[in-house]
Amino acid sequence: MKKPSQAPAADPRSPLSGFQYARSQFEELVDLALGHAKQLGAADAAAEVSEGAGLSVSVRKGELENVERNRDKSLGVTVYLGQKRGNASTSDFSAAAVRQTVQAAYDIARFTAEDPVAGLPDTQDVADSYPDLDLFHPWSLDSEEAARIALACEAAAFATSKKITNSEGAGVSAQQSHFFTAHLRGGERGKPGIFSGGYASSRHSLSVAPIAGKGANMQRDYWYSSMRSPAELATPEAVGRYAAERTLARLNGRKIATTECPVLFESPLAAGLLGSYVQATSGGALYRNTTFLHDSLGKRVTAKHLDILEDPHVRNGKGSAPFDDEGVRTARRKVLSGGRVQGYFLSTYSARKLGMRTTGNAGGSHNLTLTSRLTQPGDDLRAMLKKLGRGLFVTELMGQGVNYVTGDYSRGASGYWVENGEIAFPVHEITIAGNLKDMLLGIEAIGADAYNYGAKTTGSILINRMKVAGS
Repeated sequence: MKKPSQAPAADPRSPLSGFQYARSQFEELVDLALGHAKQLGAADAAAEVSEGAGLSVSVRKGELENVERNRDKSLGVTVYLGQKRGNASTSDFSAAAVRQTVQAAYDIARFTAEDPVAGLPDTQDVADSYPDLDLFHPWSLDSEEAARIALACEAAAFATSKKITNSEGAGVSAQQSHFFTAHLRGGERGKPGIFSGGYASSRHSLSVAPIAGKGANMQRDYWYSSMRSPAELATPEAVGRYAAERTLARLNGRKIATTECPVLFESPLAAGLLGSYVQATSGGALYRNTTFLHDSLGKRVTAKHLDILEDPHVRNGKGSAPFDDEGVRTARRKVLSGGRVQGYFLSTYSARKLGMRTTGNAGGSHNLTLTSRLTQPGDDLRAMLKKLGRGLFVTELMGQGVNYVTGDYSRGASGYWVENGEIAFPVHEITIAGNLKDMLLGIEAIGADAYNYGAKTTGSILINRMKVAGS
């Protein structure tokens, strides 16, 4: 497989593999947009051009079900007239359409109310240079090969046991995109503190959802593999077999009586708890005062043995970014140390609303890792079940019952009842409830079974007590 590179090709007008447009063509479109904004009288503006392409193939019960190719492109322009802001976009890259889009953004800005914190990022925050993080690994995949991989994945699930009687299907997806963006500041470009840059990235995945049992005892589960490089995906056979094993383990599930007990979140679900923390400490919720963690900087909000590290510059990382959506440099930092909040997740706008400085998180967080100072190398899932002792091991959550204003948490769930540190039987049709304030403070342990879910990594999480509503 050809090694990806962000360096210019020999012919600067030759598109990267799988794209219709070259980086040089994007730069010309941005030049045209910003040049027209300047002609209209805008001293500050930003323009971004992007292109995405991909292939998705799904199969079910040994038959091809769907083949979908996607290709999209967009040019977005933001114009600032003092502290008035206007934005417009188009998918038409003709010169006339670009000028019309700039004009539309300019007209919107003219009639928009002034916002005292609107504007480009401060010059000292802009990424004047940035590293190549090896994020682009194109997958030269046609629909026939994608179907073959998906069919092999589903076949491996069916071959695991005769109890696997049905399937919601298997799928393969190969996606890639690239973009270029630049700023006009004070009518100038190409100087320190005036951002310009872009890069290509990719994301590929393989998944399957087998079904076991019959009638009222029918159960389903799923598994998947998602990576930037196709070479790092799990094999179709491994994904299919593990998905089948997860499904089989759920057969003969029971209801349990309503109780309060410790709850162990499986590591893929535990990343959702980390996501809840991020949302509660993100700029929009903070300046609107719509979060239970408002004014939490420097305060202890989780168990004191917990740390969260953000590292945007992991090579080939799924949450890596050399700069954020505004062109602000990103950097490695501790956002939680010893349970105390060390930093929020702020864009330029939200930081100014709070009287603070951007953290380079316009567009979201980057490669977060939640760890415990108590975790030992041998704290695998079996060890975590021993720590749980008697309680609920959750492997699936349903619904979106999280109130970030109050922290109230209530989700439909299924998983396994654990006695004496061993799985006793599968459970279903239950609801788990608590408050995120108490849940974060009540984290007793984090497993060494670290799992990466997008931009977040954590092991299984054991919470001391939650309400479990059953029959």
